[in-house]
Amino acid sequence: MKYLVIKKRSLIAYTLSIIFIIILSLSINISGAFAVYYNQTTRKLPIYSVKTDEKKIAISFDCAWGTEKTDKLLKTLTDNNIKATFFMVEFWTTKYPDYVTKISDAGHEIGTHSSTHSQMSKLNETKIKAELESSAKAISDITGKPVDLFRAPYGDYNDRLITTAESMGYYTIQWDVDSLDWKDVTANDIALRVINRVKNGSIILCHNNAVNTVDALPIIFSDLKNKGYEFVTIGELIYKENYSIDSSGKQYINS
Repeated sequence: MKYLVIKKRSLIAYTLSIIFIIILSLSINISGAFAVYYNQTTRKLPIYSVKTDEKKIAISFDCAWGTEKTDKLLKTLTDNNIKATFFMVEFWTTKYPDYVTKISDAGHEIGTHSSTHSQMSKLNETKIKAELESSAKAISDITGKPVDLFRAPYGDYNDRLITTAESMGYYTIQWDVDSLDWKDVTANDIALRVINRVKNGSIILCHNNAVNTVDALPIIFSDLKNKGYEFVTIGELIYKENYSIDSSGKQYINS
């Protein structure tokens, strides 16, 4: 009798375990966590990099504070025959319109980095649209060129932000190579980080006014050019239609 009671309890426990596993499995599938676990995330992602067989890469500079290093930066880009992409916050754009013009006239690409450099994943759709419309207009009013690239401040995003940006015609851009120049590491450290992490289709993150970036750039350009890499703007690197983005943020053409 005692054996039968123990066996019955074991059977009940086993049955409850099976029921729990079934409920958990259904919950995971419904929530989308199943897709994340199996590396098939359903979360919206910006473009971190591009899948390509060509040795093309893009270097970008976020502009939010100061210009002290920018003239030397632009000269270094010109000397190395490189076109870059600059992401500008609206308050930087309106404070330094002459630099916006210099950058645009030099043939570089300009995208928006928001209006106020806020944590945009915390904003509602209306406020996101206001940030993007206002900042893009500030750039276009100076350059006369349309803006279709957007980089979220702090690299912070969620589905609402990316979906809203897409609905307005913006490609949301992240990066797969962080120079860490914003930490004021040495020029040599910046150069080594970039050189050792770049691969086909990489997008490099730098800042226009970081302390040691300008001194690192000649090393980066020389080394990567010697390895056969070609620097292009982000607009030239990414695919504008018929594309998907995998769970690592890599953009690729649909077959």
